Amino acid sequence: MHEIMTIEEVAAYMRVSERTVYDWAQKGDLPGGKLGTTWRFKRNDVENWVNSRLSSKPVAAKVKSGATSSATLTAERVLIIEEADKNTVLRRLVDLLAESPFVHNRDDLLNGIFAREELMSTGIGFGVGVPHVRIDSVTDLVMAVAVCKRPIAGYSSLDNEPVQIVCMLAARPDQHAKYIRALSTVSSRLKDAETRKLIVASDNPSFIHSQLIATE
Repeated sequence: MHEIMTIEEVAAYMRVSERTVYDWAQKGDLPGGKLGTTWRFKRNDVENWVNSRLSSKPVAAKVKSGATSSATLTAERVLIIEEADKNTVLRRLVDLLAESPFVHNRDDLLNGIFAREELMSTGIGFGVGVPHVRIDSVTDLVMAVAVCKRPIAGYSSLDNEPVQIVCMLAARPDQHAKYIRALSTVSSRLKDAETRKLIVASDNPSFIHSQLIATE
């Protein structure tokens, strides 16, 4: 008998946000079905889906296990803010990403980020938000980070904890494996309370960058 999983369980298994799972399911990328208004997934289908994405992309096979690399995130794309609301933080991160050679249309990125936030907040818990999108006008995975000294106004979270660290990722639509690995790396590193404390306390973008990128 197949084990049935909820959106919450699939998100925990993949180490991504529930909103991401919902988005994949709605678009038909992730195999699942609805019981009324509630999504349900077979564990075997989820495992096979993940394995197929990790093994079918030649480019992704070259990526190290920690996909948040120094190419994905640079110290110049680390923003330190004293105080701001959610919309301001998201717009400033979009502006940072728009300076990357991988992002070819700022407005596409802005609209994509806000459209996904309308579906479900990307506050994944433990004081962290991970807004992310895959769109055609992005040619490779890219990331920007905002660290807010005070809780970000209006940023709801799954555990109702105030959000102070926001990691925004953008990728092209076919980068499933690289995208999932980057999300997994970010969430894994930031689940460590001491790492989060060091990041929030720091005024040095290079130090924050060093805490988030993978060891080469």
